[in-house]
This record gives sequence, structure tokens and C-alpha cells, in this order.
Amino acid sequence: MKLIQRIGYYLGGFSIGLIILAFFLNGKKTSCSYGPEARVLKNIQLKKISYNQDVYFKLASYNIDTTHIANILKNGDIDFSKSNPRQKPCGAYYIESSYDNFGVSMVVENCDSIATITNFNSSR
Repeated sequence: MKLIQRIGYYLGGFSIGLIILAFFLNGKKTSCSYGPEARVLKNIQLKKISYNQDVYFKLASYNIDTTHIANILKNGDIDFSKSNPRQKPCGAYYIESSYDNFGVSMVVENCDSIATITNFNSSR
């Protein structure tokens, strides 16, 4: 068998495999969150978010609602040097992001069934 035939068979099988994968994975909500930052953010997003009373008033003063918080949690960056993930009973994570061209930072306590935003700061 010539090399060109081998390459043709390989590309044919590869393209059939891609079509089958596209058919089976079409519409599925699959994600590739393998890094530690992506896994923690995804874990926090899957839980019910609650707010500390002081945080609730700060959010109201900056006109930030829950959809903006969800966007910050989706696109934010975790600073592990300022975080305390092994804190008992819930790990605390320091998340930084930007919102309407100003910096936002918050501390989220990630418990087993709930995530609580305990601190919120803005550089507005």
C-alpha cells in the first residue's frame, strides 16, 4: 500500500470519527475545565450564591445585580496567593475581574452546598 493511500484512509476515518462525535455531542453542555481556576469557578457557579449583608448594600450602591455577579464569577480570575482554599469549614477564594471598565474584587466562601460572597470591593 502506497503512502498516499494510507494518508487517504487515515483522513477518511478521521473525518468519519469527527462527524460521529459532532452528532453525539451536538447540543450537550460539555466543557473542558481542567485547570484549578476553572474548576473552582465552575464549582462556585453550580451552587446557590448568597450574600453577606454588607456585600448586599455595596452591590446596591454600585448598581450591580446578580447577573453581573454571575458574569464576574464566569470571567473572573482567582488569586490563589490571596485565597485560603484549605480554610475550615469552607474555603475562601479571592476573585478579581473587571466590570464596566473598573476593577472588582470579592471573596467567596465555597462550602459544600452554598457559596457566600463575604467581601466585595470596587475601584470605581
